This record gives sequence, C-alpha cells and structure tokens, in this order.
Amino acid sequence: MPALDTPRPFGRLLTAMVTPFGVSGELDLDRAGELATYLVDEQRNDGLVISGTAGESPTTTDAEKADLVRVVADAVGDRATIIAGVGTFDTVHSIHLAEQAAKSGADALIVVTPYYSRPPQAGLLAHFRAVADATELPVMLYDIPHRSGTAIETETLLRLAEHERIVAVKDAKGDLGASAAVMAQTALAYYCGEDKLTLPLLSVGGAGVVGTSTHFSGPGTLAMIEAYERGDVAEAHEVMAHRRVVAQHDRDRLLGHHSTREHEHRATNQHQSHHRLTG
Repeated sequence: MPALDTPRPFGRLLTAMVTPFGVSGELDLDRAGELATYLVDEQRNDGLVISGTAGESPTTTDAEKADLVRVVADAVGDRATIIAGVGTFDTVHSIHLAEQAAKSGADALIVVTPYYSRPPQAGLLAHFRAVADATELPVMLYDIPHRSGTAIETETLLRLAEHERIVAVKDAKGDLGASAAVMAQTALAYYCGEDKLTLPLLSVGGAGVVGTSTHFSGPGTLAMIEAYERGDVAEAHEVMAHRRVVAQHDRDRLLGHHSTREHEHRATNQHQSHHRLTG
C-alpha cells in the first residue's frame, strides 16, 4: 500500500514526449500539438515533459524549445502539467532556458544532471540551486547516471530537498534503496524514469512515472498504479506483466527497422514524423 502522504505535485502518470520533425528535419509544431492532445486525452497523462532528452533536446534550438512549450501549453490548456526540459551542462545556458520556459507557459521545469563534464557533488548542488533560483516554477531533478556520467548522491539530494522549489526527482538511477532513503528523509516526490521499475518504486513510496512507453501504454500503466494504490498488489502485478507483453508486441509490430522515437510517433496512429540527426 502507498503511504497516504506520498507527494504527487505533478500527478501520477507523465510522459516524456517525443518531438515531431518533418522530412527535412524541421520542427513540426502542428503534430506536436496533436501528439500532446492525444497523450492527455487518450493516453490519460497528468503531465508532459517537453524538450526532455527523449524529446531530442540536444538537437533543438532555444527558439524551437520555446515554440514547443507554447504550442503544447495551448493544445492541452489546464488539462495537464507542462514540464519543460531546461537542463544542459552549462549552468548559464540552463538558467536562460528556465527563464525562457517560464515566459513560454511552462508549469514546471525538469533539470538533468550536467552530462559529459561529470562535475563533483558540490558542483551539482550549485548548478541545481542556481537553476531553481532562476524562476518561481517548481523543479524536478533528473538523476540518470548511466547517461550523464554522474549520479546525484543521497547527501546531495537531501541538501537539494531543502530548496523550496525543488520538489521532485525523475529517478533513473536504478537504486531503490537509495531512493527509499531520500524519500524517507524528505518531501521529494519520486517519479520512475525507467518504465519497468515503476511498480517497485511505488512499493517504496514513489509517486508515479515519467515514461516513454506511455506514449502508447498510458491507460495500462495508470491501471497498474491505481491497482497498487487501492491495495490490490496482485492486480498491479498482473497488469504490469500483461502490459509488458502488450507493449513489446506493439513495439515489435510497429517499430520494424525505425528508431524508437519515430516508432513512438507512429504509435499514436496520427504522426508519421521523423527524428533529427545529431551529426
């Protein structure tokens, strides 16, 4: 059973939305709005992460990021929380993106650990605090050491939790013990960043998921979360097992030789978009 006081500042089910591009690599804002609407109205998402790394943020310009937030915010209105990805390995640039996202209509920010440069924990602390200080928006940290090269250590998370605007973590560390320790000592809301670990994270106090498979498995994922919340753990396990089979079947059927990102556009049955090349 979940703790009755589990914080859920952004709801339970969120998707890190892919970014639609045209054949020539241009941003497809019309389809971005359509996809956002689909994810909220049909896939039942409480929130959307826009211009996260799943949205190919390293390949989009600052202006494109602002346009995406505006279009998605207009498309879904107050039916979902819009969380803008603003994290880079440059603190000054991340602050600029945070300020831009706030002006463009974002409801919250997600800030990934600075990648490649592998800063020490003191550097992470200063970086995240500076970005959180830049606006009045609530902040979700994104802890993904296998991509960024650096984990946000438990002590650092405890200190970051003292900041009034740092309210959540997207947890892709894969260390349930460490996550449980932070949740036990702070009010940080933990959202699973690895879809397959959503139920295990819920069992130690997690709030929900920021998924990618939830582009096409939202209702099933929500059913799993709801079953667990009402104390039906067996049903939650059954839904999880079935969802894995169905999701893999859909992925195999729809993906073929295409990239995962293009597949996730196709899975909506509305979007025949392309991904942007990185080089």
